[in-house]
Amino acid sequence: MKKQLAVIMVLLMTIFIGFGIIIPVLPDAISGSGASSFHLGMLLSIYSLASFLMSPVWGSISDRIGRRPLIMIGALGFSASFFLFGIAGDNLLLMYASRILGGLFSGAATACAVAYVADITTEENRTKGMGLVGMSIGLGFIFGPAVGGILSQWGYQIPFFASSILALATFFFAMFMLPESLSEEKRRKPQAEKQSRWTAFVGSLKYLYVLSFFVSFTLAGLEATLLLFEKDKIGASSLDLGIMFAVSGVVGALIQGGVVRRFIKRGDESRVIGIGLVLSALGFVLILFSTSLLTASIYLSVFGAGNALIRPCVTSLISQKTKVGQGVASGLSSSMDSLGRITGPLLGAGIYQYSMQLPFYTGAILSLAALYLLYKYMIADRESANLAQRV
Repeated sequence: MKKQLAVIMVLLMTIFIGFGIIIPVLPDAISGSGASSFHLGMLLSIYSLASFLMSPVWGSISDRIGRRPLIMIGALGFSASFFLFGIAGDNLLLMYASRILGGLFSGAATACAVAYVADITTEENRTKGMGLVGMSIGLGFIFGPAVGGILSQWGYQIPFFASSILALATFFFAMFMLPESLSEEKRRKPQAEKQSRWTAFVGSLKYLYVLSFFVSFTLAGLEATLLLFEKDKIGASSLDLGIMFAVSGVVGALIQGGVVRRFIKRGDESRVIGIGLVLSALGFVLILFSTSLLTASIYLSVFGAGNALIRPCVTSLISQKTKVGQGVASGLSSSMDSLGRITGPLLGAGIYQYSMQLPFYTGAILSLAALYLLYKYMIADRESANLAQRV
């Protein structure tokens, strides 16, 4: 299991290094085409829309044919999408085509990787496994934006080509190093597999899925507006933005790889999610008071710390308590994440035009509102446990 987890960690880290590389340069790529900042939100949203439509499909297929083939397919799709953006130049239509292609294949790699970890871990150590998943993604965001900021000095297309090469390397790594996690006897028959993603949206878990949407919605709104805000507020360059995301990524990876993996045991997840939501809300407000690269990095790290506590715990609870296949459950989870990423950038970029501060106040309010969803989950879960004991 340790070897398989290590391979998945390397795969996810490589994928998200490639994803993170483009973050600091995306605004410059769009402005270089002569397009307005509105298209920044649209390009982020359309990627997530494609991912939302396909994630549960990939999850369901992986329950039938296994995780490994779809992780490899996803890596190839990622590679092609980044290459297409790199050659797009000032062609906005090609940029949109690239983002749609990337979104279509993103769930194959990420949702199936999460399902893979759920396959090889027990309920007792699943939170630790998901903590390692989060740490790998965090490490990707440490190196990705920083490398992207450096590479952008030679042109904003270079980070996209670098991402394409990394995704292609991930494909070959999976081909030679990743064994299948789902045994033949556990794979579902085709006729038994036609489950809607919403079969997982039942009982106490429905509150966690909505909470997951809230978290992704606020995070995506932040990603769409932070780049614009810090440029306007402190004159941040692409390299500065890369450094900010790198610092935040270090903090997130340390929390997920250290605190979550080592100290959070089964049963602690709800309390930790609550702490994470409060920290996220605080981070949103603090970002408004950025005065330099140092303070901006610290305040973004406060938000990153909260997010690092929330995500692996929500994922672990869903995988522990789901009554459907892990592929369907992780597919719905990825879909809720994508749904947040569809709407978050549109709202964030939309209201930013009216007020620089409004997206961040909105994020803080929604983070605190999500505490109510957590409360509803805890009540419903307790009632379900009591009912099970009586039966």
